[in-house]
Parts: sequence; C-alpha cells; structure tokens
Amino acid sequence: NEGVITVEEAKGITTELDVVEGMQFDRGYVSPYFITNAEKMIADMDQPYILIHEKKLSGLQPMLPLLESIVQSGRPLVIIAEDVEGEALATLVVNKLRGGLKVAAVKAPGFGDRRKA
Repeated sequence: NEGVITVEEAKGITTELDVVEGMQFDRGYVSPYFITNAEKMIADMDQPYILIHEKKLSGLQPMLPLLESIVQSGRPLVIIAEDVEGEALATLVVNKLRGGLKVAAVKAPGFGDRRKA
C-alpha cells in the first residue's frame, strides 16, 4: 500500500485508473536533519500523511492547526514542495529533533509538462 497518486482533469466524463509500480524523486530531502536511518541515508516513514504544496514554503503559520492535528495523530508527515526555507524549515527541523513531529520535507520533482511550480 505504498505509492503516489496523480490526479488529472479529464477531457470527458469517464474515470480512469492507471496503476504504475515504483516511485523515484529526482531531488532529495531538503535537510539532512530529516534522515531517519543514518546508515542508509534515508528518511523512512510508515504510513505518513502527505502534504503537496506547489510553491516554496517559507512560513508555517497558516498550517499550524493542520500540523497540530498531525502531531496528535502520531503519524509522520511528508511535505513535497518546490522548496522549504527560512522559518518553515527551521520550525520543522526543531520539531523533528525534539520528537514532536515526525516529518520529512522533499523538493518536488522538477520535470513534467503539467508541473505548475
């Protein structure tokens, strides 16, 4: 039950489902502080929530209620964004290091004609 979901607007009225095995990012995590397995240099998350943001994240103030709910759930969070910087990055790293939020932020893939960011 691992994978990525891509939702596209259809030209017609039919619904289609294509299942493709595998996943790979052409860019890595935003900070090495998000690593969970230092031996393999990976950020391994079990059944995380996934937040996709098409632009750079520099502040988290609008998302604080969401982040607090995720902390309460005990599940990890993977953030996929063009970039995570400044206050947003510092806040995520501090919360990860303190054990309050299991989080990893990765840069969104930089390819594809449908990518807006």
